[in-house]
Amino acid sequence: MKQKILSLVLVGAALTMHALKTDACTGITLKSKNNCHILARTIEWGGSELNSQYVVVPRGYEQQSYTPSGKTDGLKFKAAYGYVGLAVEQKEFVAEGLNEEGLSAGLFYFPRYGQYETFSENNAANSISDLQLVSWILGSCKTIEEVKQAIETVHVIGIDPRASTVHWRFSDLSGKQIVLEIIDGKPHFYDNPLGVLTNSPGFEWQMTNLNNYVNLFPGTAPAQKLDSIQLASFGAGSGFLGIPGDVTPPSRFVRAAFFQATAPQQETALETVLQGFQILNNFDIPVGIEFPAGQVPVNIPSATQWTSATDPTNRVIYFRTMYNSAIRSIDLKQINFKKTKYQAVLLDEIKQQPVVNIKVR
Repeated sequence: MKQKILSLVLVGAALTMHALKTDACTGITLKSKNNCHILARTIEWGGSELNSQYVVVPRGYEQQSYTPSGKTDGLKFKAAYGYVGLAVEQKEFVAEGLNEEGLSAGLFYFPRYGQYETFSENNAANSISDLQLVSWILGSCKTIEEVKQAIETVHVIGIDPRASTVHWRFSDLSGKQIVLEIIDGKPHFYDNPLGVLTNSPGFEWQMTNLNNYVNLFPGTAPAQKLDSIQLASFGAGSGFLGIPGDVTPPSRFVRAAFFQATAPQQETALETVLQGFQILNNFDIPVGIEFPAGQVPVNIPSATQWTSATDPTNRVIYFRTMYNSAIRSIDLKQINFKKTKYQAVLLDEIKQQPVVNIKVR
């Protein structure tokens, strides 16, 4: 474990280099007519490729948290429940996942607003790094209440003080969803019936900010008269005129909330998953808009490196990537988590969008 600290420091530095320009995640939640809750989200990073992998974690798999000092190891934890996750940078850093009991968990960047506890060697055995908290929770809990109880037993720490803090969303089979933010070293839980989450500022502020857009409504604005002049919409959708279109977290939160709320409800879970991907098409971030001209740091197709959708009811996790827009899925019901081996597999072995040639006869 201690031999990996250097690589973790380098990871922390990489995740900090362009922090204010490239941290972004957008999460939405949709409900089908047959009462399936679908959690969909994007993950963005424009500073480098995230080396994203899917991991399959069997019951009984043992892990240990990293700590920033490198002198001591953190919390040891064993998976009571099997799970599948999407990891970034290293296979241990699961950013989004689903366990066999239907608990969903994901982390979202939260720069400048969160603050973890200061790491203490005396608390090392009960300390869990922020980037490993999703893994620990998915292997340990099956309900929101269990998540809350578990968080109270540990010290959540950062691996590298230069890296961005994160906040988390959790949802269980009941459809209940919460957000966890650690402020001044203390965990704060917020109910999230709306099911939308982005980044900074804090969740409560984002919800309050929605009130600034009380004028928005679906459909077309009615014609009006301005003195003797007739004013009419140029086209459909003018009820949303003024919705923010930039990629800042507050603007994405507003846009996600209104797009989600006005989406027609679908019959089935799969139809709802596909709808989630369609909505999140609107949140793909081109790399070039995040950096000054001529200063784009890496040649990748998009700052939105992958998009996922999770179906807790049917235990399926879906994803697509910046290299391959085809939707792929992993069905947890087909995995024997008692017998399967730990696996970590790159999301994309071929890093280029497949193109299908249509042969016209």
